[in-house]
Amino acid sequence: QTHFSVTFELIDPTRPSAGDDRRRFFRFNGSVTYFKGCSIQVPCRKLSSLSADLSCLELRRYPVRRGSVSIMSYSRLVRPVTASVQPQRVSALGNEGNTVPSKEILDLWRGVEAVCFDVDSTVCVDEGIDELAEFCGAGKAVAEWTARAMGGSVPFEEALAARLSLFKPSLSKVDEYLQKTPPRLSPGIEELVKKLRANKIDVYLISGGFRQMINPVASVLGIPRENIFANNLLFGNSGEFVGFDEKEPTSRSGGKAKAVQHIRKGRSYKTMAMIGDGATDLEARKPGGADLFICYAGVQLREAVAAQADWL
Repeated sequence: QTHFSVTFELIDPTRPSAGDDRRRFFRFNGSVTYFKGCSIQVPCRKLSSLSADLSCLELRRYPVRRGSVSIMSYSRLVRPVTASVQPQRVSALGNEGNTVPSKEILDLWRGVEAVCFDVDSTVCVDEGIDELAEFCGAGKAVAEWTARAMGGSVPFEEALAARLSLFKPSLSKVDEYLQKTPPRLSPGIEELVKKLRANKIDVYLISGGFRQMINPVASVLGIPRENIFANNLLFGNSGEFVGFDEKEPTSRSGGKAKAVQHIRKGRSYKTMAMIGDGATDLEARKPGGADLFICYAGVQLREAVAAQADWL
């Protein structure tokens, strides 16, 4: 399997002609995700034997499966104007061979009794706090903090407090955002959750995001509210932002591990799995916590996390 990095620029003719407003840049590493259901093709100069796992890519007109990538004519809606393909070493993306799970890892997966999912950039294709901040006019500054927190370079609690201080969302602003922005689920997540539940496997959402924004996601997936472990925004009598509940375990580094341990202790699960993209998800794989950590890179590949995953 050849891992790769793709960088290309798209010009969307359906948007107003306003310079950079029509240009969107994308970088895909290892796995490719979709762009709002539009048909996207990646034109490549090297075609000989370039292959990659494209199973997470969903295109409206050109479904792509595992295997070779070839040039296809561009969609009428989205026009690629530049592209480059740069093969990367497997070791740069994860443990050698962790994209192909061992028999031991597969046996663990087949025996799980509960699966815990991260929400941002895993169950959903975006980072909830970044999207809310963008809605409130502070997107860029908050996104920079998010990248640092998810990569594990700063304590999660420090990053969470810093991000919220940049835009201090009021209750009315959160409600307005939720009304205008329905959940954007990752391709295939609804089917996966249905299959897990059909096989009597319990599903949990464990997130450093906010319960107010995760409740709608859980409703779509049919996950009960009591199976949600997330942070909680706090508001004053007039709806003004006053902070977040620091008692929630997910409000700090190592909190997801404590949440998984709490679940396991209460339900006596023999085997549990954690699926996510960030350093806080990796932390859940601790004694008494998750037995298996699966790194999902369909939205964002974080190499330091992927390198330590049981399965990428």
